[in-house]
Amino acid sequence: MPDWTYQPLRGIAGALLGVRRSRRMALRTLAWTGSLPGGGRAVARLLGHRHPPAHLSGTVGGVAVRSRLGAAVPPEVARDAVRALPPLGAGLILVEPVGLADVPLVREAAAGRRVPLLVRTGDPAVTAALAAHVDAILPTDDEEQLRAGRGGEELRARRDVEWPRSDQGVEEPQAERGVEAGGLERGVGVSRAERGVGVCEGGIVLPASPAVGAAARVLADPAKIVLATPALLIEAGPGWFGRVMEAATPTAPAPSLRAVGRDPRRWPGWWWGLVTGAVIAVAGLVAAAVALGPVLLWYDRAFLDMDQEALHAVNHHLVHFLRHDRITLAGTMVAVGVLYLGLTAGGMRRGWPWAREAYLVSGAIGFAAVPYLFTHGYVEPLHTALAVVLLPMFLAAARRPRERPRWTSRPDGPERERRRALTGQLLMVVTGVGLFVGGVAVSAVGLGGVFVPSDLEYLGTGPDALRAAAGTRLLPFVAHDRAGFGGALLAAAAAITLLSAWGWRRGESWVWWTLSLAAVAGFVPAVLTHLAIGYVDLWHLAPVLFGMALTATALTLSRPYLCSP
Repeated sequence: MPDWTYQPLRGIAGALLGVRRSRRMALRTLAWTGSLPGGGRAVARLLGHRHPPAHLSGTVGGVAVRSRLGAAVPPEVARDAVRALPPLGAGLILVEPVGLADVPLVREAAAGRRVPLLVRTGDPAVTAALAAHVDAILPTDDEEQLRAGRGGEELRARRDVEWPRSDQGVEEPQAERGVEAGGLERGVGVSRAERGVGVCEGGIVLPASPAVGAAARVLADPAKIVLATPALLIEAGPGWFGRVMEAATPTAPAPSLRAVGRDPRRWPGWWWGLVTGAVIAVAGLVAAAVALGPVLLWYDRAFLDMDQEALHAVNHHLVHFLRHDRITLAGTMVAVGVLYLGLTAGGMRRGWPWAREAYLVSGAIGFAAVPYLFTHGYVEPLHTALAVVLLPMFLAAARRPRERPRWTSRPDGPERERRRALTGQLLMVVTGVGLFVGGVAVSAVGLGGVFVPSDLEYLGTGPDALRAAAGTRLLPFVAHDRAGFGGALLAAAAAITLLSAWGWRRGESWVWWTLSLAAVAGFVPAVLTHLAIGYVDLWHLAPVLFGMALTATALTLSRPYLCSP
């Protein structure tokens, strides 16, 4: 589960199910999902986690690990932890302390591991029982290293390492009872390959505070391993691994807009995406101008064999109805353009991999919906030309190499502010999912029945009467507009959902502004048009008004966090 469901909902889940039961249920649900074929990879992708940076790789107990960031867990939760934590970003799991009675639990956990599994024990019988099942067996205390030949002075120096309490010098609340009081480093022990005869160099750090920057600074030492305890994860949330990896990633300054140059052959992918968004936004403004002006263009009149006056003679609400459809579509197009501008200039330009994926997923959905425009036999020249122009730009953005990391990692800041922002993030994701459901519904109407009951009530007539009065082409014409709106809404909703799910980070003000401007472009014209033409059906407008309320609440809660300097 992501932080944006864990932190806002864990109090409610604890009240309904009990704290311990709700935690175990969450862990087991993640473990079950992670154990499915492809489940772990799907969880990681859906949570926006990517491969750890190369410099986080290393060895622990003679075992190679892709990431020196992991977790230390007790034997009773080892099986679930081995399946649940790697998709969240854990590169290794340490089970400690392990006694002889815990051997069956560790063997069961080891059978399903996808990352190295280490065990800490001081019992030779446990070592003999588990040597063939786990990747490394570590000694229980530092005295084992003294017997292995390490110097006492070096050991005492390593014990004295202090763990920073917070990234800002302000003490953060203790995670929970059981977290180590200070920095604790333990010698790394014996690998399975060495069969207990060798000792590796290095140190394991169990952080006392969820401060992300402090963990990243420890990982800068290639000899150090950072392991989160269950108590720390309970306090910080499951996204802690991903946040630490981002903070530990080496970055460079983002390129300026002026550095792109004029040769399209050398334009980076984010610039092609920026151009794509700008073209869509401008096309939406042009469509809005047409809807507010003549409503019908020459090819519309040719297809219908009717002009505006003839439509008004058929039904005095019909022209207003077509205007309301087209303005709503135009506003959605502008919103899509704004979202793409934000994802490319704010996200892809800075090397955020999730921003590129959000742009590509949304664009793929939008282009997949282009055939909607042709299902009723009406080939609109301008929409067709727009799709032909945009497709090469979209493909260029997709095929160009992604930017290397160029983001800025900021301190955690006040935890209370972050948790309010996580509540806003949850509301924003819910809004995006709701818009996607709405896009599916509008597409179904456009491809099927054309009208909903409130439409016919506003028009004061029925489909058969309209067909008899205006000919057989009027309903396909209306359906064409509605299907196009449904496809645009699906693309916008996908971008909103993924940007909201993956983009919440302190100081990323472009996320807030992108969602705010897209909301204004998408919601405001739709509501004002309904009011202007007298199409005021509360049941019809309820989803839009509810979406506006959710968006306003989400962005208000998140602004101090996202727009933090």
